[in-house]
Amino acid sequence: MTATLMNGTALAARIRAEVAVEARELGSAGLATILVGDDPASEIYIARKHAAATEVGIQTRDVRLPASTPEDEVVALIEELNADDSIDGMLVQLPLPKGMDEVRVTHAVDPIKDVDGFHPVNAGNLYLGTPLHIPATAWGCMELLAEYGVEVGGADAVVIGRSEIVGKPMAILLLAANATVTICHSRTKDLAEHTRRADIVVAAVGRPWLVTPDMVKPGAAVVDVGINRTEHGLRGDVDPAVAEVAGYLTPVPGGVGPMTIALLLRSTLRAARYRRGLLAFRGN
Repeated sequence: MTATLMNGTALAARIRAEVAVEARELGSAGLATILVGDDPASEIYIARKHAAATEVGIQTRDVRLPASTPEDEVVALIEELNADDSIDGMLVQLPLPKGMDEVRVTHAVDPIKDVDGFHPVNAGNLYLGTPLHIPATAWGCMELLAEYGVEVGGADAVVIGRSEIVGKPMAILLLAANATVTICHSRTKDLAEHTRRADIVVAAVGRPWLVTPDMVKPGAAVVDVGINRTEHGLRGDVDPAVAEVAGYLTPVPGGVGPMTIALLLRSTLRAARYRRGLLAFRGN
């Protein structure tokens, strides 16, 4: 058996093309990003987000601040952007410099502009089954499963990782799609015992090749969220040899990564519609 590779690059390109059409119909949309410090990986991610947004016709504002910027100044800047009518969507690139309160900073973003979906209003609506802005990576995973016809309803799904960015929203989305969901993490006693019975495995912990072929049920769908830079090059959380056992597998790179940016653009247009009264926003 050789797994079908779930091509995120191709699906993301189609989504971006749809977003470009919608952006033209809407007339204008603006996305602001805030990067505090000079983390090299963050700079790459920001550049990719701006390039993708520009390509689909979304206006962007790239705000860069030195790592020494006081937290109060960062929050004040966010409040200014909250009040700026030319900005529909906003995100704070993580991680923030050591010592800065990530919760305070990210929660300062107006929930209607919070395209990352991290604000408590957005997290709460996702939990309640009335999602507004959805964390893009988890959303992208669901879109890939749907694109390849993976049956989620009734499936046993295991999510490895419990972060607010991927693990927890992923579990909620799978549950909403009627999967039976198990969340595994660093305190899980026997990870392989859980993954071997799973029809769907989502690995999102940032540990290179954590999931090996012997941990996967034959025919399972395996979604690899990990992007780990090692001395041997870029590696996901899933050993590529899993393709010999799984039915479906996302490659690294070219799987979930492109989907994250594509869904971020879709969220930006959703924010623009909320702000123009074209969609109802609950909780603001």
